[in-house]
Amino acid sequence: MSSAGIVAIRNREDFRVVSPVLSSELDDSIHIYVAMSGSLVPMRVLKSESVESVKLKIKSSKGFGAKVERLICKGRELARGYSLLRDYGIENGNVLHLVIRLAELQVISVKTSCGEEFTLLVKRKRNVAYVKRRIAKKNKKFANVDEQQVFFNGEQLDDQRFINDISKHNEAVIHLFVRRSAEIRTTPRDKNFELSIAAPQLHETKNFDKEVRQKTAERDVLLEPIVINPKVELSSAIQDMIKSTAEGLDSGKCPVKSSEGTGGTYFMQNSTGSKYLSVFKPIDEEPMAMNNPQGLPLSENGEGLKKGTSVGEGAVREVAAYVLDHPKSGLRSLFGEKNGFAGVPPTVMAKCRHMGFNHRENVIKKIGSLQMFMDNNGSCEDMGPSSFPVEEVHKISVLDIRMANADRHAGNILLTKDEEGKTILIPIDHGYCLPKSFEDCTFDWLYWPQTRKPYSPDTVEYIKSLDAEEDIALLKFHGWDLPVEYARTLRISTMLLKKGVERGLTPFDIGSIMCRETLNKESIIEEIVQEAEDSVLPFTSEATFLESVSQIMDRRLDEMTK
Repeated sequence: MSSAGIVAIRNREDFRVVSPVLSSELDDSIHIYVAMSGSLVPMRVLKSESVESVKLKIKSSKGFGAKVERLICKGRELARGYSLLRDYGIENGNVLHLVIRLAELQVISVKTSCGEEFTLLVKRKRNVAYVKRRIAKKNKKFANVDEQQVFFNGEQLDDQRFINDISKHNEAVIHLFVRRSAEIRTTPRDKNFELSIAAPQLHETKNFDKEVRQKTAERDVLLEPIVINPKVELSSAIQDMIKSTAEGLDSGKCPVKSSEGTGGTYFMQNSTGSKYLSVFKPIDEEPMAMNNPQGLPLSENGEGLKKGTSVGEGAVREVAAYVLDHPKSGLRSLFGEKNGFAGVPPTVMAKCRHMGFNHRENVIKKIGSLQMFMDNNGSCEDMGPSSFPVEEVHKISVLDIRMANADRHAGNILLTKDEEGKTILIPIDHGYCLPKSFEDCTFDWLYWPQTRKPYSPDTVEYIKSLDAEEDIALLKFHGWDLPVEYARTLRISTMLLKKGVERGLTPFDIGSIMCRETLNKESIIEEIVQEAEDSVLPFTSEATFLESVSQIMDRRLDEMTK
């Protein structure tokens, strides 16, 4: 799984800019402030610079061992790296929020209760349980990992705690103290045994952990699914996930907050704390929502990071992606036992109460999406795409085109292996699907070689079985009555997918129709929609408008395929 974090603004210290600028660049030169490491860092850039150039400049000038993954300004992600700052309307004095992908390895210094000291190099996506196993190999006195206790700031670390959540910077060294559990009853805590880290403060504090554990011990927890329509029956997989997750909370296993992404994401543990069961994303902790834990400002107009989306709707879109990921047989069952065509993990709306969530004014009851945690070997950004099976890439493309996904990147496609060792791709993070416009549609897979190959007959048959009207009715049956603009997006994108495969177009061909070449140049699908809007009278019915879209789309596709 990818590891990313976002740094919040805390102060506006040190606004000095010392970089010289040529006189010929003065008209193009602006000062911006990058939110990083807990403060605003001034930087001089050119409006004619690309977003990718600024990312590289930030990385080289600040020297941190991380990939600058996302830049966010004025509530919008600067998603297209080849676009210029002026294309995004970046002006003098703007603040850019920095989202980074942390370096892969972390240096850990270990000191044991018997006086031995050694160093480990561990991948950041590993957890404390993995570190314990490494310690056991180094020192036979700690061969029984169940007896090991590892501390940070005087507090014991849970086995499921991510290394990435302990340290956010590659230059940091984590100093661990390890002792056997049998010694705890007879040996008083020595403050010299604290784990220290040469980096900014962590998410949690000692007092916070104690409060969480106290509240959990008092059984002040709640987890239940939200089912609007009583006729909906949850699948056994969903029911088991909810039951096991609730047992974990009731047993005192706190939600583990992830540093990944721009919103609040919590890994929910089983009753023994030995594994993760599900992932909970509260709607009030989404990017630019009121309780967002990552430091993003509130949305000024209610719009999300992607054009055509709204803050607070990410959870329902996560569920919608699972709803519409029909099994290959074409069955229209929300919580069917069969896996969906694209493999979206089982997802349901849920209500959860726990002190471990980010909240204000003692608001601890949350509503959000609860998705099954999928064991994985990382994400697609951890390796080159050439090794991915063609059919696995194609299944992702079908889902993203249908849903007009505005946020498909390699970091939100997980990798795993089946029993035969075949690579399987698992799509996650669908909070920006079904926008009301196509402006921000982005598909990273568009540049993968597999997308230039035609769909297989089985995939074509699956695409032909899709029906946008049935999908809209299905979403309504499960509680989401799609607004007209969102329903229009689903109808048009499904129409394009079906017409495209009829003409033998590849995923690359169809994806290129939906995605803009440059930030300010409309995509072909946007041109088609605009032409249809110009060709009909005001107050024309939606059916008449869609018929106009269909005719114009046929003409444009025929021109492309000549």
